[in-house]
Amino acid sequence: MLVSERMSHPVITVRPDMPIHDALELFKREHIRRAPVVEGGKLVGIISKTDLLNASPSQATTLSVWELNYLLSKIAVKDVMSKTVITVNEDTPIEEAARIMADNKIGGLPVMRGDSVVGIITETDLFKIFLELMGAREMGVRVTALVPDKPGELAAITQAVAESGGSFIAFGQFAGDSADTRLVTFKVTGVDRDTLHKAIEPAVQSIIDIRECCI
Repeated sequence: MLVSERMSHPVITVRPDMPIHDALELFKREHIRRAPVVEGGKLVGIISKTDLLNASPSQATTLSVWELNYLLSKIAVKDVMSKTVITVNEDTPIEEAARIMADNKIGGLPVMRGDSVVGIITETDLFKIFLELMGAREMGVRVTALVPDKPGELAAITQAVAESGGSFIAFGQFAGDSADTRLVTFKVTGVDRDTLHKAIEPAVQSIIDIRECCI
């Protein structure tokens, strides 16, 4: 899966000279938390809702509403935006985008086609993908099991599931509790919990959890 398949587009952008009050109203209206800052068709920064709120006066201010409005009108997006922007291309694998966000502790990445911004990929998009990968919106029997980290282990599980009459909805593998094990989590439909438990038990090192879920 590539970023182009799950990015938000067309992307909502703001101008660097937009007053922060107008930017906050735009964010509220469009239900967004960040936006690329574009000038003359070129990406010049990125602004988040947190940036805008941090630039706004405190609720404890003693300024009058007229003084507040005057000061806010003088603060533009360019004054509080991040000018160093990390971006990705349309053909970036989705997991690479997730790694970049995690490593840099950021919640979104503008997506580029050459010098043009064509979308944005955010942590919300990644959460939606995670839900799909784990079959969170589908009913089935969910299994978490520990398996040795060696060739053929996953094949043994899939064969056991197939022979029990089950069909995979989701399958993921993660680091185990040691260097020579892997943790697998999968969801199966077409078979009941007890039948599946009996079928896969010989194919894994141990079953950590098995339950019918979700929705």
